[in-house]
Amino acid sequence: MTTPPKYWLIVPAAGIGKRMQSDVPKQYLRLDNRFVLDITLSRLLHNADFSGCMVPLSAQDHWWLDTESAADDRIQTCTGGAERADSVLSALHALDGQANDSDWVLVHDAARPCIHRDDLSNLIDTLSGHPVGGLLAAPVADTLKQAGGGVLPEVETTIDRSRLWRALTPQMFRFGQLKAALEASLTNGDPVTDESSAMEFSGNMPVLVEGRPDNLKITVPADLALAGFILSRL
Repeated sequence: MTTPPKYWLIVPAAGIGKRMQSDVPKQYLRLDNRFVLDITLSRLLHNADFSGCMVPLSAQDHWWLDTESAADDRIQTCTGGAERADSVLSALHALDGQANDSDWVLVHDAARPCIHRDDLSNLIDTLSGHPVGGLLAAPVADTLKQAGGGVLPEVETTIDRSRLWRALTPQMFRFGQLKAALEASLTNGDPVTDESSAMEFSGNMPVLVEGRPDNLKITVPADLALAGFILSRL
């Protein structure tokens, strides 16, 4: 009898968030007196059946022990790396021996606290039988302009947006395939910006699962208030 795959969660939290113009990494900023990271982790762990969670942290992190999540026995931590791909691979290595190659891994941005439970369950249900996996994404709604050079850049052309999507998270792939894809990409120097791009470099084409466009990633200061508003409506 085949054992059904388990589901594991990875939330990279080793970044420093330079664009937030803050001495505190964005995952440790507060919304309604809670750390953004705590909100993100609780929304994920309370709405799906994960066997465990790994959070890669910076070696210089001194905020984690003050979080609610530090007391959650479902959550483990490991040392992250300089880039997102390094941190995710570090988490996968830390899960070796707990996760099987056929298990699913969901990777979610620490500063993306507005994930809706319906999107999470739809992603898992849609991809559970797929050979590769995929990611939440939202079709591009705005008109896109490609700029030329110059101090005041001029429009070079208008981009056809009919087949363009914004990559969101979680991104969901098999443990063994994702680990191998990230290892190969980092060895080859591929420009990996998310887990999907590593899978693409390995020749595996992920599926786009449409998600809510308000699955906001906090990146600049104005995003913090907007995230608070979105969370108040979920």
